[in-house]
Amino acid sequence: VQLQASGGGLVQAGGSLRLSCLASGSNLNIKTMGWYRQAPGKQRELVATVTRITRGNRNNYADSVAGRFTISRDNTKNTVFLQMNSLKPEDTAVYYCNAEVADVTSRMYVYWGQGTQVTVSS
Repeated sequence: VQLQASGGGLVQAGGSLRLSCLASGSNLNIKTMGWYRQAPGKQRELVATVTRITRGNRNNYADSVAGRFTISRDNTKNTVFLQMNSLKPEDTAVYYCNAEVADVTSRMYVYWGQGTQVTVSS
């Protein structure tokens, strides 16, 4: 399984960016896709996740981004998106996408993308 993230860049405070992450592989059974970020000198932290459930998806957000960021996924294309609005300088970080994939025995595996830089100027 490979994850390819895109959409990072430089934006002014108050602006918006949209990140995308495509998961590729054979017969993917992806339960959860998500975004994490790591700022210089800090630990990687959860930003948002979207979990496939019986009826639709369940979204989860870090308190610091709730109300400003929206996560979504296209299961037909194994793609997760992160719409980031009202960006703040403290959102500056490398953003990593993540996927939890089940094999035929329902054992879960976690995969990471390569990261995309988001820089918010004040």
